[in-house]
Amino acid sequence: MGQLIKAKDEIDKRFGKQGTESREKFRDEAFSYYFGEIIKNRRKELKLSQNDLAEMIGKKRPYISRIENGEDIKISNFVLIANALNLSINLTAR
Repeated sequence: MGQLIKAKDEIDKRFGKQGTESREKFRDEAFSYYFGEIIKNRRKELKLSQNDLAEMIGKKRPYISRIENGEDIKISNFVLIANALNLSINLTAR
């Protein structure tokens, strides 16, 4: 039987310990990917094309494509997209 590998240990090994620059970069990229997936799935659920969504928020289709592919997104644009897709944003204190 193989050795049990903990996800935290593997992430530490690949991307550095928490608080390091490499780990923060990984975290930021992971969030961008995650948000892009949420937007893409919801857009498809509503049977909207990227062009449809872009027109709804006053942007161009390539911008929507970049967001869905994990490019970082400004909070103001995220709010525009969330509203267009009838998504809610919940901010909580940690």
